[in-house]
Order: sequence, then C-alpha cells, then structure tokens
Amino acid sequence: MTGDDASSVAARDDVAGIVDLFGTLTRAELRQALSELAFKQGADADPEALDAAVAQAIREYHLVPVDVEETGESPAADDDAVTTVADDDELAVGPTAFPSLPPNAEDLPHILDVEERKVDREALAERVHDRLGREVDAALAESDAARLETLLDVTYDLEAWAPVEADDVRERIESGLED
Repeated sequence: MTGDDASSVAARDDVAGIVDLFGTLTRAELRQALSELAFKQGADADPEALDAAVAQAIREYHLVPVDVEETGESPAADDDAVTTVADDDELAVGPTAFPSLPPNAEDLPHILDVEERKVDREALAERVHDRLGREVDAALAESDAARLETLLDVTYDLEAWAPVEADDVRERIESGLED
C-alpha cells in the first residue's frame, strides 16, 4: 500500500467515523458535516472533493446505503450505480471501515441538528450481501481480477461485520479468479 493509499483509507475511515457518531447520516447531512469539520479545521470544503470521497467510501464498502431502491444496473459497468445515492438516502458504516474520528469531529453532534439513528444491522447486511453479489457478477462478466480480489476481501469483512454468510459469493469469486 502506498502512502497515498494509506491516507485515503484513513480518510474513508474518518468519514465512516463521522457517520458512526450519528448511527446513519443522509448524504446531504454527511456533506454538511464534512463542510463544518473543514471550517472548524480552517480549511475550505471543496464540494466535488467531498462528493468524490463519499462515493469512494461507498464503492469500497466503508459506507453503505441503508435503504436504496435497486436500479438493476450493473455496478461495474456503471460505477455511478454503486456510488450515486440521493441526498436524502441514509448511509451507515460499512463492513470494511474501521471508524475513526478526525480532529474536532466530536463537536459535530452539537453543530448539526441530527438525532442519533439506529439501523437494522441484519436487514442492512442482507442488502450489502445482495449488492456484493451483483458487483461480483459484473466483475466476472468483465473479467476484472483486481475488482474480484477487492470483493473477495469484502466477503470476509462482511461476515465479521454482521450475521450473514458470504460463502456463496466467495466461491463464485474464487472460481472466477481460477479461470
């Protein structure tokens, strides 16, 4: 892992930590939280960079949509199908995150007018499992070995994160990587 990779993983874990403060946040609330945090740290918030960071956190399962209507689109064929959620869609901490809090984040519950929320972890795990299966299908169709390797790691994280079995998905990945 390069230094850039390590810092970007830390940044995604910080984003997950912010969401974890509240249980879930909508994409709009998370954008506002990141803007407020940047302000507290004396930095400018670049809306495009914030959206890109959130999209990357979703793609890499650091954050997961809580209840997004399924589009039926192939996530690998259209990356936006994975990372684009509406501003009012809630996000929760995902299976690959190790939530951490950036400096001054502890003030966010006092700044934002957002009550703590609970998420049904079992239902969320099933949706994440379904999404993972669709992404595996798309990566297999595209013979995307790098994505399959990443998704293989996600299967183990998913099982540690919530009460769900990912053996079926893992077997499909391993079979695809052998071909």
